[in-house]
Amino acid sequence: MIKVFCKNTNSYRDFEEGTSLLDIVDQFEFEKPYPILAAKVNNVAQGLKYRIYNSREVEFLDYTAYIGRDFYCRSLCFLLCKAIHDILPNSEIMLRRPIAKGYYCSIEKEDKSPVNQDDVKAIRCRMNELVGEDLSFRRHEVRIEEAIEKFKELGYDDKVKLLETSGQVYISYYTLGDTADYFYDELVPSSGYLKVWDLSQYQTGLLLRVPDRHHPERLAPFLDQPKTFGVLSENVKWNEIMGLETVGDVNKAIENGNASDLIQVAEALQEKKIVQIAEEINTRFRAANPVKIVLITGPSSSGKSTFCKRLSVQLKACGLHPLSFSTDDYFVNRVETPKLPDGSYDFDNFETVDHDALQADVLKLLDGETVQVPEFNFVTGIREYNGKTLKLEKDCILLIEGIHALNPQLTDKIEEFKKFRIFINTITSISLDNHNCIPTSDNRLLRRIVRDFNNGSFSARESIKNWPMVRRNEVKWIYPYQESADVMFNSVYLIEFAVMRPHAETILRTVPKNCREYSEAYRLLHFLSYFTPVSDREVPKTSLIRSFIG
Repeated sequence: MIKVFCKNTNSYRDFEEGTSLLDIVDQFEFEKPYPILAAKVNNVAQGLKYRIYNSREVEFLDYTAYIGRDFYCRSLCFLLCKAIHDILPNSEIMLRRPIAKGYYCSIEKEDKSPVNQDDVKAIRCRMNELVGEDLSFRRHEVRIEEAIEKFKELGYDDKVKLLETSGQVYISYYTLGDTADYFYDELVPSSGYLKVWDLSQYQTGLLLRVPDRHHPERLAPFLDQPKTFGVLSENVKWNEIMGLETVGDVNKAIENGNASDLIQVAEALQEKKIVQIAEEINTRFRAANPVKIVLITGPSSSGKSTFCKRLSVQLKACGLHPLSFSTDDYFVNRVETPKLPDGSYDFDNFETVDHDALQADVLKLLDGETVQVPEFNFVTGIREYNGKTLKLEKDCILLIEGIHALNPQLTDKIEEFKKFRIFINTITSISLDNHNCIPTSDNRLLRRIVRDFNNGSFSARESIKNWPMVRRNEVKWIYPYQESADVMFNSVYLIEFAVMRPHAETILRTVPKNCREYSEAYRLLHFLSYFTPVSDREVPKTSLIRSFIG
């Protein structure tokens, strides 16, 4: 017999060796408002078919937990691929990325015709049939050579490249009925678990809609994101031109000695976009109703500060004189900072910024006055006036950077034509393979972990622990305004994960196995293992990624 400690009930029970989590969960009585989808076993995420042979600590998870959502959505993507395979055989499916509160999928049909409503209806009907049949997601663990041969036979070149460059000895693939596929992590037990979803046409492809994270019994509300989709499409187009659509493509290019070229191309693409943005600002600055203020925002670790510096250089090349400050300098004194229910400071709250004082100073600057601007002392927690002054002379333009820069309340007394809004995001346009898109926030989380560790700000464990709160605040205070931007800038580096891997791996291994954060560190280490590492020695000092890796 083995002992299993259940964290949900804070109690032990005895089980036979080899008992599955599916059988174990029924033996512990605790509130289960939503179906259990996965578990953490000794702080490592496992599927419910996982069998336990030694005494373990287990925590069962539903859709409201990140791991539960991850398992559900990954399984749902397989369900979609299976249904498309059945309805539109010989078509090529590409799951691009999460967008509009769902997953965007492009399909190239065998006859090259566009996807239509009849196709969507037939695919949705087949997905419903598969859910009703409650088919098992069967896991097959095989030598990697066997898996490579299987996917060669199926014509999945993207998976072949990924597996050939993974360095693994054994891997697991899955089957749903007669359809085989590869997923980089585990799935729910069967198709019958996937009861909440929808499918619709979106842009030039399909949108697979998923449950709401807080209310899994209903769909997440649709959120149209045409500008975000435009940035994704632009990056996907460049990836296709360069033949770098998946991680396997990038790994092959690195193994062939092209890492230096990839770094140079990544830098050139970003610089080209910054030049285009500077030129657009310059054109609007010299128009009849001139732009006077550039508002720059983005979520945590998107590269706002470095982007602001590089944009300033390009604006100078256009003959402008940029002056800049951060909304952080207008923080209220720490004793006045709003607090969270647990008593800790809510530094991301809009009321953390003295927006009345900030806007009053901006209005004075626009009227030609000289203004003394503050500098926030993060050590003392006090806003200080140390003699720093700004004045908008001829050909001067004001750059304001900060997480609340696009919040309309920050500049609601300033005419709209005077404002130019920029939103910086991390839109990952390559995928692991055609059916495995890269989680949206992994770029930024890894950046944050490496930067905070190197700066001595936070340990990897602390950065991971803080991340859910960071994400919740972004959803509340930053992302609602991204589609109001005049332009979006994608700060993702073409081979970012390859460059980040040597830095992040050592840091992630410092997370203790006996803490909750270990499951995320373990997942990120597994995720990074798919990328062929690249030295950062050829990454320029001015690169956006330098602000994270040093």
